[in-house]
Amino acid sequence: MGRSARTTRRTPYDDEVPSSDGPSRVRHGSLLRGGRGTVGVFSPRQYQLRAAEPPRILRPGRRRGQETTSGRSFPVIPQVPKRARRGRRAAAAGLALATLVLAGCTQAQQRGFLPGPDDGQEVTSQTERITNLWVGSWSVLILVGLIIWGLTIWCAVAYRRRKNDKGFPIQLRYHVPLELMFTLVPVVMVLTLFYFTQRDAREIEMHVAEPDVTVNIVAKQWSWDFNYVDENVHEPAGVQSFATGEPGAEESLPVLWVPVDQTVEFRLDSRDVIHSFWVVDFLYKKDMIPGRTTSFQVTPTRIGEYSGKCAELCGEYHSDMLFTLKVVSQEDYDAHMEELRQQGNEGQLGVDLNRNEEEWSMREKVDDAGPRYTEETATRGNEGDDQ
Repeated sequence: MGRSARTTRRTPYDDEVPSSDGPSRVRHGSLLRGGRGTVGVFSPRQYQLRAAEPPRILRPGRRRGQETTSGRSFPVIPQVPKRARRGRRAAAAGLALATLVLAGCTQAQQRGFLPGPDDGQEVTSQTERITNLWVGSWSVLILVGLIIWGLTIWCAVAYRRRKNDKGFPIQLRYHVPLELMFTLVPVVMVLTLFYFTQRDAREIEMHVAEPDVTVNIVAKQWSWDFNYVDENVHEPAGVQSFATGEPGAEESLPVLWVPVDQTVEFRLDSRDVIHSFWVVDFLYKKDMIPGRTTSFQVTPTRIGEYSGKCAELCGEYHSDMLFTLKVVSQEDYDAHMEELRQQGNEGQLGVDLNRNEEEWSMREKVDDAGPRYTEETATRGNEGDDQ
């Protein structure tokens, strides 16, 4: 038994009171409670044992204390760590600051700086959906970016190399839950963004069987022809704007009229190259491909004039390919259709026409606007090189 006591690892207890004769080698706590344990030589001279104290009476409502190895207990009052309290205060302050910032945003900031009127009224039936998708996506991306950058900077500061550090840190280490989070969180984010994008794209591209108004837009280098299919009339053939950037240039642009609060179908064709029909404030554009008719439907909800342009690089004078779209009341729209009939603009301007309805060349029309690359200028340039 003595040999067993010497080879057994001793566990200290809080009620051991060693004497001056030397350190204790006996688990007398087990002896007092009659428990099992490795017992050495017991001597009253070596150890002074305390009598068991009577149990304390806890006050009503106080949590039961944690029991020590000696059987005694002490009351524990739950405390919130100072670090947790600071974290909650910081989160509350950040939430209050974000609320104040968002409350003070202008209409442009609330739209995510997308084009649109300053009065907050939606231009079409789809602009709100497009704006929400844009702002929501960027909000999530900014939040994720701040978290990633914050954690990256924190790791670089907290785990930087110290002066007394020697050697290299552990090069191979893995943490399965953390690695699973790094894999699953991006996948969930991408799938969530895909879901909302597909949901909104399906609604935006949805076509009703019988729209209220149908217009046919024919693109050409570098202007537009507008046909009103239901009324069988058309706007005068569009002519390239040669005064782009000059005051009053918009007065010479082709104009397309559509009624407010009516579902309009836009049928898009091209006579020559790929173009793209884009009304800026509609927050939507559609490609126009030669030999193929594309279309979309939208309901304008705000009366006004809106700028449009070609959004696909289509040649030398791509920047001149502009137009104006007017959203008017039904009465004004009907009056304009009657005016076009009186002007003799009946029928449709199809894709079989020449890109220029007039008998003049685009280059000859703009010779006075500046030097152009022609055969004559090329000849003069070659003669100068020879000299």
